[in-house]
Amino acid sequence: MNEKWSPRARYFVLILLVVFLAMTAWYIRALFTPLLIAALFAYVLNPVVDFLEKKTKMTHKTAVNLSYFFTLAALLAIPVTVVPILVREVQVLTSDLSGLPNFVQSLLDKSFVIGEFTLSLSSLGIELAEPLSKLLGWVPENTIKLIEATSRNVAWLLVIIITSYHFINDWDEFREWIFRIPPENLQNDARRLYDQIANIWRIYLRGQIVLVAVLGVIYALAWSAIGLPGALILGALAGLLNIIPELGPFITASLAVAVALMEGSYFLDISNFWFAMLVLGVFMVVNYGKNIWLMPKMFSKSLELHNGVIFAAIIAAIVINGILGVLIVVPLLASAMVVGKYLRRRVLGLPPFPGQDAEEGLGEAKEKNVESEV
Repeated sequence: MNEKWSPRARYFVLILLVVFLAMTAWYIRALFTPLLIAALFAYVLNPVVDFLEKKTKMTHKTAVNLSYFFTLAALLAIPVTVVPILVREVQVLTSDLSGLPNFVQSLLDKSFVIGEFTLSLSSLGIELAEPLSKLLGWVPENTIKLIEATSRNVAWLLVIIITSYHFINDWDEFREWIFRIPPENLQNDARRLYDQIANIWRIYLRGQIVLVAVLGVIYALAWSAIGLPGALILGALAGLLNIIPELGPFITASLAVAVALMEGSYFLDISNFWFAMLVLGVFMVVNYGKNIWLMPKMFSKSLELHNGVIFAAIIAAIVINGILGVLIVVPLLASAMVVGKYLRRRVLGLPPFPGQDAEEGLGEAKEKNVESEV
């Protein structure tokens, strides 16, 4: 009865398990997005729980309940206070952008005299008018569709709320269960890999959240101070699009400059052209400060990824999985690199972690010194 399975039987069962897990994952694939959102929410909130436990000597469950329900109440209160303001800003911005085709057409109808030559762009204006109108008509139409789709997903919202609570409350037990899955001689490696990967996700996700919030507030305040119409929604959009390197800031600057050219300032007595230059100047100053100070301070060299790789990965994530993919693709790629380096060193017969030879050599030297002293 205690006879061991033959290698053929073990491989057969392994293949069956892999096929079964793949089929199950495919069947429940719709659950992955809400579960991932719940996990991200729990991960971001976990430091608050740790802080309350250490500083106030609360029990783990009390700290979880207090931080979770307070955050949930704040998130539910935001729509009541902020959404009406944002709706008005969106209406102003949509109204401004709807006049952009006529503005471009009137600009291109003008003739420019350069020396003895007269340059007319009217034919170009006719060609641009129709696609520009279609593009700008897409914005309000699909915004309404997005709101309707969001209202139909109340059930998924409940899944996220309930699951995120259990993730926060039971994460320590779940993590230890994961560590017990590998063989005993590999459990220390699993813990060390977890620490490296957790550090990547902690730095990137919290850094991005802080960066989006800080930039959104700075842009909104700066543009409001100079009287840019729709400054609040443009500032929020600038913060959010910052997730997409290079392309996001370009889109934000283009929209802000277009609004400034068409509408001018609420209270600055300057021409629309110079006001647009002022808006662009504010954007460039903030963006420069972000690149040389904010981002190095937040991310440093922890991700060890080239900017070109990050850009390509984010664009691919937008196409495949939308905004959620943008949030996770960079730390996911960096995590895969950590695991890949570990597997490479294992395959080559090297110590699994760089510097481990030196650590082991130092440990052996200390042991020999102790033995010689004895």
